[in-house]
Amino acid sequence: MCPRAFWVALAFAIGGCALTPDYERPDLDVPAEYVEPAPSGESIANLDWWEVFQDPELQELVRVALAENKDLGSALARISEARSQLTVVRANQFPFLDIFGLAGRGKASQIVIPGASTRDNFDLAADLSFELDLWRRLSRATEASKADLLATEASYRNVTISLVANVATFYLLLRDLDARLAISRRTVESRRGSLAIIQARFDKGTVPELDVNQAQIELSIAEAAVAAFERQVIRTENALRILLGRNPGPITRGGELDEQVFPPDVPAGLPSELLQRRPDVVVAEEQLIAETALVGVAEALRYPSITLTGSFGAVSDELSDLDSDDAEAWNIGANIFAPIFNSGQLKAQAEAQRARAEQALRDYEATLLQAFREVEDALVGVRTLREEHAARQRQVVAARNAARLSRARYDGGVVDYLEVLDSERSLFASELDESATLQQSLNAVVQLYKALGGGWSGN
Repeated sequence: MCPRAFWVALAFAIGGCALTPDYERPDLDVPAEYVEPAPSGESIANLDWWEVFQDPELQELVRVALAENKDLGSALARISEARSQLTVVRANQFPFLDIFGLAGRGKASQIVIPGASTRDNFDLAADLSFELDLWRRLSRATEASKADLLATEASYRNVTISLVANVATFYLLLRDLDARLAISRRTVESRRGSLAIIQARFDKGTVPELDVNQAQIELSIAEAAVAAFERQVIRTENALRILLGRNPGPITRGGELDEQVFPPDVPAGLPSELLQRRPDVVVAEEQLIAETALVGVAEALRYPSITLTGSFGAVSDELSDLDSDDAEAWNIGANIFAPIFNSGQLKAQAEAQRARAEQALRDYEATLLQAFREVEDALVGVRTLREEHAARQRQVVAARNAARLSRARYDGGVVDYLEVLDSERSLFASELDESATLQQSLNAVVQLYKALGGGWSGN
């Protein structure tokens, strides 16, 4: 073989021949637009979280969580692990060079070796080994490891998105509970006043004892609500503190629930944007890429492998002679390994890996479907909860007026106390529902922002 042909053949051997095709994104059923109508324009997911959450205290809570949350710190450490693992796997594609040395003195038994004497021994050598990537087994393994790294990085972004959304959700819930606690306390004070008036009237014999008992019942209901909301406030504060990476304790508040400002319009963009924007979708695809690459690794194990080896060194009885030509020692060689009979083990391993790749494909498709569903649910939630909150506001206005009129009619002796009780119960429930619905309406925007993959681009 001529020298040029030899080097061409060697280059082909080193470059390798892939036994499986390169990864291509599978055909996916991606809708052109969302079913639920949404405002046109650039997706709300392109906004940084501080542009969506404008309460200064909420912004500070998010900053603290991004800096100190333990789960986020763990996810960041996993990125470092995956990056190091990629270096470990990729190193197999390059030559390995090892240097070793030996210096010693010894004497053999004269019974075994007559005339043996004390001798010095000095050895200095370098070993070189390099496996030819004939079937791209090593490069496919590197490809899989790189996909694992990218999946880990996307997982970190997914944790970030969830963290930002959870902090906002708990904060809005906390402000809602504060509002409902204030409503309950206000109701307690009002009902205590009513009970005092009714008790005085009973003492004068102008109203029956039943009215006193009913007023006591309604006061107890409001007092129980205060205790329940106080408990929920503390538990929500503790949960929020854990997200901040801190021990349980109080949370500093900003604006009231009805003072929270969110973007009035929430455009969702195109469904195809989720392929790159949603970290969990990216994770699923990178896992598919990794499993697909490992099919090539498994297939390559069924074919021969060649490793080039070489060593060069010096061996001498005297340290000063190590650099002499006579001390020089070297060898070069090539090792070949070819599996011949293994009872179908390697074939089964390849088939198992293909099955794992198929599972990864189905997981990817399922993750994408779930992403579409979450966006659709969030879009309909934003619209309907805003409509529901507007109705709850009208309900509160009517309930307050009804309670005022019922009280006036009772004081005038036109109706009995049952009508007053009914209207005040309705008012109490309406005010609580209005606050809860407002919180849900605001949180729907948070969930849409999360579903679209927003909240991680800037920390």
